[in-house]
Amino acid sequence: MYWLKRVILLLVLSMVCAGPLSSQREKVKNLPYVDMKWFHLGFHLGLHTQDLLLTNNGNPTGDGEIWFAEIPSYSLGFSVGVVGDLYLNPYFSLRFIPTIHFGDKKFIFKEQESGETYQTNVRSNYLSLPVNLKYSAFRVNNYRPYLIAGVYGSFDLGRKRGNPILLKGTDFGIEFGLGCDIYLPFFKLCPELKFCFGLVDLLEKDRSDLTDPTLIKYTSALDKATSRMVVLTLNFE
Repeated sequence: MYWLKRVILLLVLSMVCAGPLSSQREKVKNLPYVDMKWFHLGFHLGLHTQDLLLTNNGNPTGDGEIWFAEIPSYSLGFSVGVVGDLYLNPYFSLRFIPTIHFGDKKFIFKEQESGETYQTNVRSNYLSLPVNLKYSAFRVNNYRPYLIAGVYGSFDLGRKRGNPILLKGTDFGIEFGLGCDIYLPFFKLCPELKFCFGLVDLLEKDRSDLTDPTLIKYTSALDKATSRMVVLTLNFE
């Protein structure tokens, strides 16, 4: 995830350097009154990684096998959505950002004694409905760093029954992040990095949909699964 570390570093440096830059000579400001609109719309495109925080229990089904699961690597997904921004005061705004995240997660199960492994993929297309509070720092020429935090609810539009692992269709959580408004002549370009943490156990334990009863051991090996996501977007506002 070298690219992600570089993006985080650049965003943090932009916010740290905002104060010293304010003493530089003023330049002509693009869109000087755009942040004073009581409401404006935009859209965003980006990449994300889906992850789950797994709690293993070893499959206590009495069949003698002890299975443990992990998600060994991140898979990149695609995100697209719209932005609605409500002006509150010169530094705060309220944002509603409906977004669809297209992605998947790769599970690897390993049996403790034999070393046998089993791999499966779970595709999840989330419709996320976040409400965020945005705090913007002082504008320096055509740059303005900001922080964002809020809550979200999401719905999985890509659930497929019959898989060894089935996740629930709804989730709820908190998210926070940072970004920077870059004022161009005709619109704002806003790179934004956000971290999302689910608060709901997504593991579906009632697996009456399984036609192969031997697959239940993979669900039984888990006690809990909560979502995590890192989202990098470019907002056009």
